[in-house]
Amino acid sequence: MGNWNQRPPGGTTLTLTRARRHVQRFIDQFGNPHSQLKDTSTGHGAFETLVNKVTGATYFEYGPARTWNTTYRPMYSQYGMMGAWQAGSPMTVSAAHAKQLAQRWLTQHQPGTMAQTPDQNDQFPGYYSLHILKGGKITGMLSVNGYSGQAWYHAWHGAFTRMKTL
Repeated sequence: MGNWNQRPPGGTTLTLTRARRHVQRFIDQFGNPHSQLKDTSTGHGAFETLVNKVTGATYFEYGPARTWNTTYRPMYSQYGMMGAWQAGSPMTVSAAHAKQLAQRWLTQHQPGTMAQTPDQNDQFPGYYSLHILKGGKITGMLSVNGYSGQAWYHAWHGAFTRMKTL
């Protein structure tokens, strides 16, 4: 999983416009139209990606997007079932409960931070991804499994800079 965020010597950072083109090419390979990485049939998120800020290489995000996603999970097709959840089965953890579980994890591991209330864009097939806030600013991300309630901190993101809906 290594080097996705490393910069080659002398490399310049992609603009958001160029990054969007790389993400669109990644999405197009699935042959299923998505808007803002949203599943148009459910109105919820489809999957999360990472984009190398220099090369534009685009990947399924590590962690929950690869292992908990019950619809688009790349780990399922490559390595077999990574969890006991089947596509189409309703999640047993609600968005409100996911926020409570995320807050419990944050209280233990990152005192002084808050879990942002998830909306429909934060719900993915099999899990929720919530922003972590400190002083009203986004400082990270945490996912909660929609069946087991397990929390997974996204340690690979680095410092948050900005977010843009495309």
